[in-house]
Amino acid sequence: MVAISTLVSVALSLPLVMVFSGAVKPSGCDLSKAQIANLPSALTQPTTSLSFVAIAIGTQNYTCSSAGTYTNIGAVAELFDISCLYNTSSFGVIPDLAIGVWKAAPPSLTPQQIISKLQPLSSPVVLGEHYYVPNPLTGQGLNPEWNFSSHGRFKGNADAYVVAAKANNIAAPTGSQDIDWVSLKSLAGKLAQQVYRTDTQLGQPPASCTPGSPDITIRYASKYWLFGSSV
Repeated sequence: MVAISTLVSVALSLPLVMVFSGAVKPSGCDLSKAQIANLPSALTQPTTSLSFVAIAIGTQNYTCSSAGTYTNIGAVAELFDISCLYNTSSFGVIPDLAIGVWKAAPPSLTPQQIISKLQPLSSPVVLGEHYYVPNPLTGQGLNPEWNFSSHGRFKGNADAYVVAAKANNIAAPTGSQDIDWVSLKSLAGKLAQQVYRTDTQLGQPPASCTPGSPDITIRYASKYWLFGSSV
């Protein structure tokens, strides 16, 4: 078992955290004129103003289907606030730094251990969590949720979440190793009306698998843009 002190040491020495320590301040920066740069035309364009930008460090989770291919069964990620880094020199390289979190970690650490040790970093660094929940309208299937209710100025706010459904997706322009860019629309919650996943790094599973093999987790990073918050 890896010592807790080792986990904390790894987390606090990561380049992403060093960027945050000198540049990030609480959400609340003026993003009214901010836009997603180079958003592919295939994705639904935002119709509301930008409220938050986060960098996600986490895993995409897959199960092996009877056809011998992997099917996505959700994701787990920690969200770090980069709203106030918009229009700074650091903003464009943050996904690379986020993937550096995984590369800097000892092989003995699981993604879940890394995430759990990054989570206690005090606000404003940690913005919230991303995971999947049952569809709030039908109760059938799983949909992604972004939840900020455990951190910072939204702590204890039961409305500080959004569950969304995919509107459009497009293959990542950076290559087949990176998961799709996606636009989503809100189903429940007041955290956002629209959510976008861009600047993805890794996350794609192997092309094939043996039916009955164990589920797998693939490390990834991405930016999430949340538009139209009413919290």
